[in-house]
This record gives sequence, structure tokens and C-alpha cells, in this order.
Amino acid sequence: MAGENMEYIKIGTIINTHGVRGELKIYPLTDDITRFNRLKTLYIGDNKYKVEIEKVKYHKGLVILKFEEFDNINQVLSFKQEFIYIDEEEKVELPKDHFFIFDIVGCSVLDTKEEKIGIVTEVIQSASNDVYVVKDYEKNKEYLVPAVKEFFVNIDIDNKRIIIDPIEGMIE
Repeated sequence: MAGENMEYIKIGTIINTHGVRGELKIYPLTDDITRFNRLKTLYIGDNKYKVEIEKVKYHKGLVILKFEEFDNINQVLSFKQEFIYIDEEEKVELPKDHFFIFDIVGCSVLDTKEEKIGIVTEVIQSASNDVYVVKDYEKNKEYLVPAVKEFFVNIDIDNKRIIIDPIEGMIE
């Protein structure tokens, strides 16, 4: 059993099995898909079942993982739809002003007058910059906020609060 107070970070979802030798297809929840190359240990599902990575392949934006513990499709069928985690010590150190998608999603977004605009429901990655989808549940509206420095006054991950200074027409 891992330490009781260990922090885990979600880095992917198991979407399917791959082949018959126990490989799994993973939808990555990380900006840097190649970081799977640097990982040795992962944890599967709510019970944080510990596994060692044997082999990593990439296919059409997905990660295909083979764990040392499994050699047969039947051993891994039950893991479909489970999340995979790393422990916090394996977390990548990000440069200043960069954030993990999982840190941004769920943050409240406010304007400079501290009026709530909504909650970040997803991050769309595009070639030029990420775009935060901000949902206002009361007005049932969605806003797209480009993740560029000009609009962001403060990103406070610890308190899940983002303050933006939107340009005219961005938030209607």
C-alpha cells in the first residue's frame, strides 16, 4: 500500500485494451504526451493499483502502455474507463506561468471587479494558444477565453480562482 497521505495526479484515462498481450490505450490528460517515456510507476483506478511501465508507444495522439504486471488482455479488461495516476513526486516542474490542465479545469473565473463569470469546464488546445471554456451555469452560457497573458490578471491555483480582464465583447 502506498503512503496514506500521498497525493496523486491524474494523467490519463484508460479507454480500451490494445491487442491481446495486456496493453492498454490511454487518453492522455497532459500537455506533454512524451512524458510517459520518463515514467516508471503508475497507479490505476480509485484503489491506486501500482504498476510498472514496461513499454510506451504512441498512436494518433493516444498512449499505448504495457505494464510488467500484465501479459494478457483478460487481466486488464476491468481497467477500462479507469484513470491512471502518478504520485505527486513524479509531477513535472512547470515553467513559471504554466499550469496543468487539471489545475485549470474547475477554477472559478472572475473579472477585475471580482464578479463571477463562470467555471472553466475544459481547455481546448490549439496551435497558437490554449483556449479556456468558461461556463456560466446561471445564464447557461459558455465563453471562450484565449489563454494569453493580456487577459489574465491572476491565476491562483491553490484557491481555484482566475481573475481575467476581458476585452470588449469577450464576455457578453
